[in-house]
Amino acid sequence: MEKQGDIAVIGLAVMGQNLILNMNDKGYTVVAYNRTTSKVDDFLNNAAKGRDTIIGVHSIEEMIARLKSPRKIMLMVKAGEVVDSFIESIIAHLEKGDLIIDGGNSHFPDTIRRTQYLQETGILYIGTGVSGGEEGARLGPSIMPGGNPEAWPLVKDIFQAISAKTEDGSPCCEWVGENGAGHYVKMVHNGIEYGDMQLICEAYQLMHKMLGCSYDEMHEVFGQWNKGELDSYLIEITRDIMGYKDEKGEVLVDKILDTAGQKGTGKWTGVSSLDLGMPVTLIGEAVYARCLSALKNERVAASKLIKGKTETFKGDKKAFIEDIRKALLASKIVSYAQGYMLMREAAKEYKWNLNYGGIALMWRGGCIIRSAFLGKIKEAFDTNPDLTNLLMDDYFKKVIEDCQTSWRKVVAAAALNGVPVPALSTALCFFDGYRSERLPANLLQAQRDYFGAHTYERTDKARGEFFHTNWTGTGGDVASGTYNA
Repeated sequence: MEKQGDIAVIGLAVMGQNLILNMNDKGYTVVAYNRTTSKVDDFLNNAAKGRDTIIGVHSIEEMIARLKSPRKIMLMVKAGEVVDSFIESIIAHLEKGDLIIDGGNSHFPDTIRRTQYLQETGILYIGTGVSGGEEGARLGPSIMPGGNPEAWPLVKDIFQAISAKTEDGSPCCEWVGENGAGHYVKMVHNGIEYGDMQLICEAYQLMHKMLGCSYDEMHEVFGQWNKGELDSYLIEITRDIMGYKDEKGEVLVDKILDTAGQKGTGKWTGVSSLDLGMPVTLIGEAVYARCLSALKNERVAASKLIKGKTETFKGDKKAFIEDIRKALLASKIVSYAQGYMLMREAAKEYKWNLNYGGIALMWRGGCIIRSAFLGKIKEAFDTNPDLTNLLMDDYFKKVIEDCQTSWRKVVAAAALNGVPVPALSTALCFFDGYRSERLPANLLQAQRDYFGAHTYERTDKARGEFFHTNWTGTGGDVASGTYNA
């Protein structure tokens, strides 16, 4: 009798291949399929050579026939229409209780829709975030599954076996919540990743352009930072990048064109924050920084015509590098605080019961934003599951207090020296806004009422009681209730 697979993976790009090898290493028999079937043969003859418990197939029908029941099929394909196309190709061959898993970076509303659609047919569905890149997929990623809760027991053992592990052996994988919760948490993860990367890039720009640090010096700085509170995968790889030389013995990163790409998850995070009314300003600025970088030709032309401040830093270089470290740490706290604010609001909107400490644990290893810092976030939510904002936690309050003077010095110096630091500065603005008992929105409400009769509340009256003023004496006393501006 032919061997039967424990799970099938469709899509043999680097992530799909590495997940298959990871599953196989953990003792699972895996069925491998790709729409371009020559890639199946290439995989079996190269990366999977000699592994008789990886089964290559050349059709959907053959894949279905080689799976144990209930069948478990994981899609590692491009998000969007391709996922829907595969779902339609597969479901005609499945039985009630079989499971389809989408492991790509799908937009969470699509996952909500697909979960409901397949539930009506009796097919189970999981939409899961998988983070860690090709290395993570091969050696242990962070996995964030959501969808139909009945599906979780079918793949829990597989997913937790292949996931990264924390220092105490806990898997960086746990059930996130219903329908689109898994992909939403992965989306926010990617948004925070955008923010972390931009913050590090701004630290690099300050050291390189303002302080005149060499790449060897920055290689040493990032190496030191990776031994302390900023210990993380992104700081680690930045250290390596600073020291990497090309075939001519010259620093490679200095030759890379300064136009950044994106795949959409950062933008989706920003759009969701606007939909939910959550001020996730740092991630938004990180996305816009990539957009600005893409205007390379315009920037080159502008650099020749528009003059601005470009002074050389004259202070204590070593002391200022420590100020940059503290500014980066404080801004990183704000980035995560905003991400958690967004997840909390989404949980209310979509009726998800998210485990915030558990999410930090899932991000603790395997994923791109993995860092020692996340252990402190888990502790914060373990201590107070109802914590409204990380900035209110005792540990993070103390860190911010220690970093605040340096943070302000860095943002001010950057402005005075003409170095753009949109993420560092917006993080500081959010911090100052969040801790302000009174903001100038009272004037804004007066303006709205003046031109649009949108009404306002008063500090000397009960909340929920609204007033309108006839500011000009000719506007009338009827308030608007039809639109907001």
